[in-house]
Amino acid sequence: MAAYCQVTGAIPGFGHSISHSHRRNKRRFDPNIQKKRYWVPSLRRNVTLQVSARGIKTIDVRGIDAVITDLISKGVKL
Repeated sequence: MAAYCQVTGAIPGFGHSISHSHRRNKRRFDPNIQKKRYWVPSLRRNVTLQVSARGIKTIDVRGIDAVITDLISKGVKL
């Protein structure tokens, strides 16, 4: 599963992990991606999305129908 949120577009960030002696090693900061299933009344079916924690909050605020219409207008296959 790729670390990509379908709602917010969150992608991994890159940086360094720094040890006590201040040596730097490359590391990757992944977003908190969850596979979540939603019932969409307008489509009359379940839709499975890969969303971050912020994406789940966005769906709670805006509603699943509004988010799904935005995704369909962007051309995301559901």
